[in-house]
Amino acid sequence: MDKNIGAEKAKLSELGRISDRITFLYIEHAKINRQDSAILVIDSQGTVAVPAATLSVLLLGPGVDVTHRAMELIGNSGLAVVWVGEHGVRHYAHGRALNHSSLLLEKQAKLVSNVRSRLAVARRMYQYRFPHEDVSRLTMQELRGKEGARVRKIYREQSRKNKVPWSRREYDPNDFEAGTPINKALTSAHQALYGLSYSVIVALGVSPGLGFIHTGHDLSFVYDFADLYKAEYSIPIAFEVTAQCTDEATISRQTRLAMRDAFRDGKLLKRMVHDLKDLLGVTLEAEEVDAETLSLWDDKLGMQKMGVQYHESTEKT
Repeated sequence: MDKNIGAEKAKLSELGRISDRITFLYIEHAKINRQDSAILVIDSQGTVAVPAATLSVLLLGPGVDVTHRAMELIGNSGLAVVWVGEHGVRHYAHGRALNHSSLLLEKQAKLVSNVRSRLAVARRMYQYRFPHEDVSRLTMQELRGKEGARVRKIYREQSRKNKVPWSRREYDPNDFEAGTPINKALTSAHQALYGLSYSVIVALGVSPGLGFIHTGHDLSFVYDFADLYKAEYSIPIAFEVTAQCTDEATISRQTRLAMRDAFRDGKLLKRMVHDLKDLLGVTLEAEEVDAETLSLWDDKLGMQKMGVQYHESTEKT
């Protein structure tokens, strides 16, 4: 008999704060089960128990077998789940967010639906990358050109610093092995950053598909958001790993581990939470959002209580 049957679902207020969670966990070729409040990861090397509430996102790669009981725990713990391809180079599906409030989502939708406010947010994103310059009057075309020059310069600098040959960025999502070592490392590093970005976005109840710079993809905002941190994290880490790697077959795994180590102190996670709210112009702490509140919309009266039997004040004759 399963001793977990009948276990009470945790309340959102009891779940670990986003900033207290240990980023992401990538799993492939393993069976995932449940023991009490821990996720059991079972593979050929043994069994590891991971407390579900300590994770922010779980990346499930090929060869993963997940039990229904494990998924129940994952859902109740507010753990974001992403089903990905080998090496994390493809995104197939994702689960439910930690935050059930629509406050930030409504704010995002309002900003992205107006050309002027959308441009303002996009400029703010570029301003993060050029903190000592005024980009408030630049067009999107000018901003893209400026960003392109910045990224090319970063690639050249990292190439010289780590003594790793560099020509250009090449990425084939259908053939990971066709890439050069540095391009494989960059792909793996960026995917890890996308995973962390995605976990923050969906955990706060924001849409990963409503991008301000990227558009037309269900992960447009993930790409927008992750681009803010590539120069500090995924690009330099990819070059460092490539310089030190002696076995190209393991470069993807080594890169993911290096990214995990860079995320471990939680500083980037906290910064992402702050930056996301700043981009959307929201000062409310994520933990202060009342995720249990559900209201009815009224075009004249504003938000109205749910669960009330409404009726006309006077009967029609």
